Amino acid sequence: MKRILIFSLTYHPFIGGAEVAIKEITDRQDSEDLEFDMITLRFNNKLPKFEHIGMVNVHRIGFSTTNPSISDLSSWPLKINKYLFPFLGLFKALSLNKTRRYDALWNMMANYSAFAGLFFKLIKPRVKYLLTLQEGDPIDHIRGRVGFFYPLFKKLFTKADFIQVISTHLGNWARDEGYKGPLVVIPNAVDVRKFSRKYGESELLELEKKLNKKDGDIFLITTSRLVKKNACDDVIKSLKLLPANIKFIVLGIGPDELMLRKLTQDTGIEERVIFLGQIAQDEIPKYLQVSDIFIRPSLSEGFGNSFVEAMAASLPVIATAVGGIVDFLKDSETGLICEVRNPESIAKQVKRLIDNPELRASLVSNAQKMVEKRYDWDIVAKDMQEKVFDTI
Repeated sequence: MKRILIFSLTYHPFIGGAEVAIKEITDRQDSEDLEFDMITLRFNNKLPKFEHIGMVNVHRIGFSTTNPSISDLSSWPLKINKYLFPFLGLFKALSLNKTRRYDALWNMMANYSAFAGLFFKLIKPRVKYLLTLQEGDPIDHIRGRVGFFYPLFKKLFTKADFIQVISTHLGNWARDEGYKGPLVVIPNAVDVRKFSRKYGESELLELEKKLNKKDGDIFLITTSRLVKKNACDDVIKSLKLLPANIKFIVLGIGPDELMLRKLTQDTGIEERVIFLGQIAQDEIPKYLQVSDIFIRPSLSEGFGNSFVEAMAASLPVIATAVGGIVDFLKDSETGLICEVRNPESIAKQVKRLIDNPELRASLVSNAQKMVEKRYDWDIVAKDMQEKVFDTI
């Protein structure tokens, strides 16, 4: 059996694209061939310091408080956790390694947690080091945050034995940082069965009633963290250029929520934007299926799980041509491209979909076929086993 130690800043129940990827991939591996341990931050003192989640033995470290909110995670004192992780994570890894004898370590993203993995690799050079890049922020922004520690940051790449990225965009970044070893692009994916599931008419009507969707209403929807890079403000601004029956459903939470709510008030469209907060992952397909168009005019994306989830749920997608999006969204073929920071361009593409049902049907059909063929978690998990885990 091969034992792999994962370093990740957060894990369930604090989930994003990277955390979903870990669980979906590890759950589909053969427990007789692979065993996974993880070191992650605890945050909430109601969470156990150790538990089994699927195929992963989760070890939680760091400071914690009772039932913290998402904003608490980036505020004092919990904020200090990420700065301590390289050292607390290293000590925990060395302790576990005394009995576990790891064959490989897996850094999930080139962030604070990855330094614990790097230090472990420097101390235990025989252990293979896998780095996965899932970053969605602009690369220049990431480099700028590193500042004085940039030479050490580069070692996260150059000391890796293998790098897996979720998009061509991130693969180029790895090479730019000086990595010369084996690299494979294996994207994130979607549980196609879950997101393409057909709900009963009464169940969908009940949700439409809850959302006050009237006859003739058209729902734009996004599922995203409410942060600058996801540009929800541009969608809100575009509503002023669209008929009053077009509304915007926002699933997600984040530091920009108060700003976005104020924007709806200042632009006089408060009743046309519905903030629903954090929705359970299992409930998201239902919200997608009572909506009409998925939209996220991102400023940057490493990949974008939400886009392929919407495609699996038979929604046409409007997005910007940034980062990893261009790997799967081809303009007028699998979706529509709008310009970055341009509400007028967003409004134009929304009108195209409304006025052209043939275009809409073509986009939905093409995107569904693509997702089923290339972006199902069963396919991705198999690729991870054969192209990554079997080789490290």
